[in-house]
Amino acid sequence: MAVFFSYIFLGLSLAAPLGPINAAQINQGIRNGFWHSWMIGLGALIAEIIFIVAVFFGVVHFLETPFMKTFLWSFGAFVLFYTGVESLLSSKTIASTDERTKESLSKTFRSGFLISISNPLSILFWLGIYGSVLANTINKYDTFHLFWYGGAAIIIGLMIWDVTMAAVSSSSRHMFSPKTLKTISTVTGLSLIGFAIYFGYQAFYLILKFL
Repeated sequence: MAVFFSYIFLGLSLAAPLGPINAAQINQGIRNGFWHSWMIGLGALIAEIIFIVAVFFGVVHFLETPFMKTFLWSFGAFVLFYTGVESLLSSKTIASTDERTKESLSKTFRSGFLISISNPLSILFWLGIYGSVLANTINKYDTFHLFWYGGAAIIIGLMIWDVTMAAVSSSSRHMFSPKTLKTISTVTGLSLIGFAIYFGYQAFYLILKFL
């Protein structure tokens, strides 16, 4: 059981680094509350499960080809830029009341999924770190424990982080003044645009290498 909890903690550690998803979750939690923030995390979780399965079966190597990396950098830049601009525009509507600018939960879920699935850094991250963890797990455990530790436990850790982020970001709406909330929302929106610029630069760099 101790080993199982250690892999849950590993899942938490994999989800914790600040990136586009965490920024989007904070923004959604402040603007629209717990469920919208959680749906961003859930969409990202589905993408991460796809990465986990891809690492299991070695499919993720296909995504490392120059063409696919260029496509993902470009598509990721578009998704992040759109989300960041939308966040900046909607930050003006944040109020201190419980009235929230509601948007479709399915749309929020899709945003989380697209941000994560189109992020080449996520692919490299899961290929490098999770691939190493998986290789170590294969050497120590049988097939059942491989899926139990290397799959289920890590996914549980990711889910715990997503729920925690959604709870913290949504509860902060009642803890800070409207001005502070607008500032946080603006900063997270700008961070998403910053990630978009970085993604766009990487796509442009790869295109130049093709020419």
